[in-house]
Amino acid sequence: MLLAVNILGLLVFLAIGFLFSKDRKAINWKSVGIMVVLNLFLAWFLTAVPAGRAGVQAAADGFTWIVDISAEGTKFAFGDWYNVKSLNFICSSLMPILMIVPMFDILTYIGLLPWVIKWIGRGLSFLTGQPKFESFYAVEMMFLGNTEVLAISGLQLRSMRKERNLSIAMMSMSCITASIIGAYIEMMPAQFILTAVPVNIVNSLICASLLNPVKVTPEEDTIEKVGEDGEKAPFFSYLGDSILGAGKLILIIIANVVAFVALAKLIDGFLGFIPAIGGFKLSLESILGICMWPFSWLMGLNLHDTWLLAQNMGLKLVTNEFVVMGKVTGEINSFTPHLRAVLTVFVTSFANFSTLGMVLGAFKGLVDDENNNYIAKHVGYMLLSGVLVSLLSAAFVGLFVW
Repeated sequence: MLLAVNILGLLVFLAIGFLFSKDRKAINWKSVGIMVVLNLFLAWFLTAVPAGRAGVQAAADGFTWIVDISAEGTKFAFGDWYNVKSLNFICSSLMPILMIVPMFDILTYIGLLPWVIKWIGRGLSFLTGQPKFESFYAVEMMFLGNTEVLAISGLQLRSMRKERNLSIAMMSMSCITASIIGAYIEMMPAQFILTAVPVNIVNSLICASLLNPVKVTPEEDTIEKVGEDGEKAPFFSYLGDSILGAGKLILIIIANVVAFVALAKLIDGFLGFIPAIGGFKLSLESILGICMWPFSWLMGLNLHDTWLLAQNMGLKLVTNEFVVMGKVTGEINSFTPHLRAVLTVFVTSFANFSTLGMVLGAFKGLVDDENNNYIAKHVGYMLLSGVLVSLLSAAFVGLFVW
């Protein structure tokens, strides 16, 4: 019965993309169908097949190894403050970013990462029938981050129609960055974090194809620029900038988590002055839970788990994934396998209001006023796309974990 509800949920989420489409007649159903089948295969292979699970476990062990190595720098810097038995959020989850981000930047500097991105992007475009740049962009986001890829794609964005730029903006709401996976797997089940990564990529293309179908002619289907032009900076100058960038990223995450948690507590404080109605006391989580309850139920959960998932889904959308991960990290292993899978996959994305602001800010400095204004008028589509990607990814993976 619950599996049937999960299947129904997957169909409903796809139907929402169709209902809110800007041009239903232009939807390329063959491409959408191929991508749906691809994600069903990925979710099945990575969660239900021994070889797939072994591959995911090997990747998780690799990230854990990298995180453990990065701890050596943290121990040196913090000395006696570094207590393995009582590590705080900053030391356990954020400090590894100081090594992982430069590691990925070094791979970019020597050309290995761009080569990997190029071939994965070409394969994805060939398999799904999606335009080349959109496919490259989906893969690049996974490795480099949404605003970072936007920054190096200015020439391409300025050469494209505003409708395609909107698709890129919508896709930017659903990515995660490989350099931050090390932080995620310290708080949530690594298997489902790593499964969510490729599933999110394909779902970002599915949602853009449904909500904003754009026919791209062969003449338009070109890559103007993927990467940076000009002379390379000296290696150690490049590395220094990367380390400083990683430090700024940590500060941004800390600032966001502190602010959002405190603001949520403040809102709960004000709501606490409202008398309970029929024994039901208002709180931010309860309000968000009510809003997200129908979507949570469609994941195929019992009523107790539906309410728990709905509250965390809503909290993630108005704050960020780190707030929810920090909240449930101590208890998630006690959840049922299905709830553990769908919750972990749903929160593994940047889809929230703060990302909306970052993406809009990036486009403002990269495209002309016509393109920028067009994107700004469709922020609802950007947010809807990000939410739908998270819902679809959770529903795909949930089908195979019970």
